Amino acid sequence: MKQYVVTRPLYSEDAFADVHEKIHRHHKTVRHHVKQYFTCDLKRAKNAALSLLPFIGWMRIYQLKEWLLSDIVSGVSTGLVAVLQGLAYSLLASLPPWYGLFTAFFPVIIYFFLGTSRHISVGAFPVLSLMVGAVVTRLVPDEGPPVNITGFEGLTSDEQRVMVAASVTFLMGIMQLAMGLLQVGFIVMYLSDTLVSGFTTAAAVHILVSQLKFVLGLVVPGLSGPLSIVYTLEKIFVQIEKTNMCDLVTSILIMVVVFIVKEINDRYKAKLPVPIPIEVIMTVIACGVSYAFNFRVNYKVDVVGRIPVGYESPMAPNMQIFGQTAVEAFPMAIVGFAVAFSVAKVYSVKHDYIIDGNQELIAFGASNIIGAAFKSFAASTALSRSAVQESTGGKTQIAGLLSALIVMVVTVAIGFLLEPLPKSVLGAVVIVNLKGMLMQIREVPYLWRRDRPDCVVWLVTCLASILLGLDLGLAVGLGMELLTVVFRAQFPRCSVLANITGTDIYKDRKDYMSIYEPEGVKIFRIPSPIFFANIDFFRGKLVEAVGFNPLRVLRKRNKALRTIRKLLKKGELQMTSKGLLLTSSGPIEESEDESNMEDLDQPTDFKDLPVQVNWNSELPANIQVPRVDVHSLILDFSAVSFLDISALKGLKAALKELIRVEVEVYIVACDVYIQKKLHSCMFFDDEVKSSMFFLTLHDAMLHILEKHPVNSENTKVCEKVITTATIHGNQCNGVSSLRSRDKFVHVSEPETKL
Repeated sequence: MKQYVVTRPLYSEDAFADVHEKIHRHHKTVRHHVKQYFTCDLKRAKNAALSLLPFIGWMRIYQLKEWLLSDIVSGVSTGLVAVLQGLAYSLLASLPPWYGLFTAFFPVIIYFFLGTSRHISVGAFPVLSLMVGAVVTRLVPDEGPPVNITGFEGLTSDEQRVMVAASVTFLMGIMQLAMGLLQVGFIVMYLSDTLVSGFTTAAAVHILVSQLKFVLGLVVPGLSGPLSIVYTLEKIFVQIEKTNMCDLVTSILIMVVVFIVKEINDRYKAKLPVPIPIEVIMTVIACGVSYAFNFRVNYKVDVVGRIPVGYESPMAPNMQIFGQTAVEAFPMAIVGFAVAFSVAKVYSVKHDYIIDGNQELIAFGASNIIGAAFKSFAASTALSRSAVQESTGGKTQIAGLLSALIVMVVTVAIGFLLEPLPKSVLGAVVIVNLKGMLMQIREVPYLWRRDRPDCVVWLVTCLASILLGLDLGLAVGLGMELLTVVFRAQFPRCSVLANITGTDIYKDRKDYMSIYEPEGVKIFRIPSPIFFANIDFFRGKLVEAVGFNPLRVLRKRNKALRTIRKLLKKGELQMTSKGLLLTSSGPIEESEDESNMEDLDQPTDFKDLPVQVNWNSELPANIQVPRVDVHSLILDFSAVSFLDISALKGLKAALKELIRVEVEVYIVACDVYIQKKLHSCMFFDDEVKSSMFFLTLHDAMLHILEKHPVNSENTKVCEKVITTATIHGNQCNGVSSLRSRDKFVHVSEPETKL
């Protein structure tokens, strides 16, 4: 085993500062930062342009011969999938299918210029589509009149729904753009992987239920709000006998074939040049069969129907809808960005380039704003579509641009070929693509074994999102996640440390067999910041660690001093060569003077007494004071990252209580910025001094052993240990120094080799 030996002086923080001169760093003021932010020169203008238009950066290094063919293959493959998913996800948004083609075109063009990821495929995302659909069905329900909104007059039901979807998407884009400009991309960090997993699993359940009506060929009105999934299932099962068998058989056949081929793609992806586009193939076959056998007339199958040629004129958002949908738009903005950023981060790490979260917010914000103006709905990225773009060899967003061109060709030229496509086929394709999200439920047993608070977050988020709806469910999940963070910080796992024999390493005394614990010394560690919410918990655990309540002991001592003074004044207690001697034989009552209770919390004062009281010896007149066997306490602050004002006050009060009962307190490994804050907040005084701070736990322990040497035959050995800056528990024989769990071991010959 490798070893190392370090010989250095024993350092307190003050001693270290005296010996080692620090570099004085000039900290910039707020004024300087503001001035620098608004200063413009050629270099900053160039960097700003590259930051705002990231495509310039990768276009300058574009390798035409090596990358172009891969981007073309990837673009065509992704474009075909984008057409199919655009049609399918429009049904989730409760919109006519062709509006999904708009979502697969306009946002992609904008993201090409503004986005920093080279591999994600921008467009409709099933979870966002479902959230849009919930808003649409709330304002324009399938049954009953729409909400009274100015601008709905003279519009058909589909046109009203398109207006709602476009307006909420526009508002979502404004929120994303604002967050990007304000540089708050870090907000996505509050959505943990566990929360996102539970949320997307619940969304998959919602999507599955919403597609059952297409798979079964039933007419079920769209519902939104709490328990909408329960009411939807009720309406489905009430009319289950009306199932269209042609739709059901077609859907099952599509799902089986697509599922099998997707498994083949996954298993043999290393051998296949490109994944088999089975969804596109089955869609083309289904279109041909539906057209040949006239499914719409002969079997009453609901088909896509007429797809208008070309694009519709732009539309301004409805301001009244903004007020009606602001609550839903914010979680949509967060979820859309969080999912896209997570996928982009995976590919950026894989292909070794950097993405900018704030620029991604700007890109998606602009994409959704401009897309909404042209009647597309909320855009993010779909995991399966991005996987196609990356796995087929896509190198840059040139592939995304080509996929948009494929969508445009379908929109302006050959869209009519998709008119006989049964909606049940689209529903089947959506359901098959839910496999990845639904299989996330396998994480629950793992989380339960490894981290139960995270498992609770997953379950609460999933169940709340299923029962209450995605918007409320996300809020509940986020609240639960923050609650677990507060719980972990408010109730950290504090521990009492001990020295590992023969080392300068300190670990939890409960975890190791051979440990060294000098008598009268306690080492207490708190592994979290100390702030207003956990300062009382910290003080309570500290009392448990030392084994007594210092404030109670202090008050008992001051009451005992009152009694002693009273007896001396009456002459019932006299000073002798053996100490204080009680001269009266009557019962002595402890002083219960309540007039000056505040004085009991003050330091003990012996100035008018003829003798110093030894509190651990037997006191006269049967005066009882709790015994204190601890003379030194070390607080390990290595894991304390900050203290707030409430914690400073509570910490100072706790330290004073300990110092006043003659317990020396040492704080070790304290962050330099916390020390600066303590000085600036006037933390130190005549009782609490800066000399209590030591560089390391080992320095403090050596200082204590030097100040309180072991009183035995082996004292010289222990002093040698101190001077060599190494603690060996078996070098202090006979002083209960070395412990093997609950047994004390006495060593006949002390170890002298260090």
